[in-house]
Amino acid sequence: MQTVLAAPMPIPGHIDPVPVPRGVQPRPDGRVDLIGLTKEQLREALLSAGMELKQAKLRSKQIWHWLYNRGATRFADMTDIAKAQHPWLEERFVIGRPEVVEAQVSSDGTRKWLLRSPDGQDYEMVFIPDADRGTLCVSSQVGCTLNCRFCHTGTMRLVRNLTAGEIVGQVMLARDSLGEWPSQPEGRMLTNIVMMGMGEPLYNFDAVRDALKLVMDGDGLALSKRRITLSTSGVVPMMARAGAEIGVNLAVSLHAVTKDVRDELVPLNKKYGIEELLQACADYPGANNARRITFEYVMLKDKNDSDADAHELVRLLRHYDLPAKVNLIPFNPWPGADYECSTPERIRRFSDIVFEGGISAPVRTPRGRDIDAACGQLKTAAEKKSRAQLDREAEEKFAALG
Repeated sequence: MQTVLAAPMPIPGHIDPVPVPRGVQPRPDGRVDLIGLTKEQLREALLSAGMELKQAKLRSKQIWHWLYNRGATRFADMTDIAKAQHPWLEERFVIGRPEVVEAQVSSDGTRKWLLRSPDGQDYEMVFIPDADRGTLCVSSQVGCTLNCRFCHTGTMRLVRNLTAGEIVGQVMLARDSLGEWPSQPEGRMLTNIVMMGMGEPLYNFDAVRDALKLVMDGDGLALSKRRITLSTSGVVPMMARAGAEIGVNLAVSLHAVTKDVRDELVPLNKKYGIEELLQACADYPGANNARRITFEYVMLKDKNDSDADAHELVRLLRHYDLPAKVNLIPFNPWPGADYECSTPERIRRFSDIVFEGGISAPVRTPRGRDIDAACGQLKTAAEKKSRAQLDREAEEKFAALG
């Protein structure tokens, strides 16, 4: 008997589809969530619900302002819309926010939220406060398409992509929690966004692009594209499109400088190798010395942390003439991990070699480890898996990538 596989989810651009078990489910109450809609889509939603054209043009502008500039979560708060119209809007539409299942605060001030969608899917986001900035780490998928060996999130199966509304909703929920409405460009705690949470952003390109355009819209959340970084494990065919259509800063999860080691740590390397990835970085629109590409490099004891690895990293980045910065990340442990963190002395030596090669290589201070909010630790349900099981899942995911 032949097994029938789930239909592949189409991925924008010239790239193989990735099978996804399920799509997003409609709201049980049938209402349309306005969060995540563009200005034009918001107007069309009002028209489709039966509002007259002239009124829909006016109301869509008013509602947009209340949603993205004032942070309103109820139509009753929209004081320039007639009270008599509030019930009509409430019957047909909803102003969504992710449900907060759990909120945790680390001893270092890092905050982590476990969130739930209306169809019962869980995902996480993290806020990292610093003296001169506050960075929100945003998820793009429930689970992950990839199986990066060192990453806890990578041990999860991909459930589905998050919608544009669920992605921008994370930013809005963080603003709610920080009390940062009305939206203002100055004096706010949330200053930066990184698409480095659960999932591979470039395997959910349309939703990530649409969400970030809402975040960058000058009439709404108004966060500069220079304050936003998109991180990818190396989905090469989508990188140029990301630069052209989104235009934010690029970060690349590199983590190794040889084929064998990167094949193990980042299985996507079997499809798009290091040289192909670095050429795509060299071609990334807008990259220059003022907007350097960040290369993430997790430090794993006796795996990728030798002097030879550091020298090869410098050689590769200089060979492709990349405007680059390397973020050295001490490995953050999780139950069942097969790796150990490099020693502080080894990390310092690695950093020194890269710095001596003319490339900035700061060591990232781990944040939120005590609440599993540090880099590579996000996962909605802890489950210990054997090396053999991880190998099987890596092969399954790689086979789906072609």
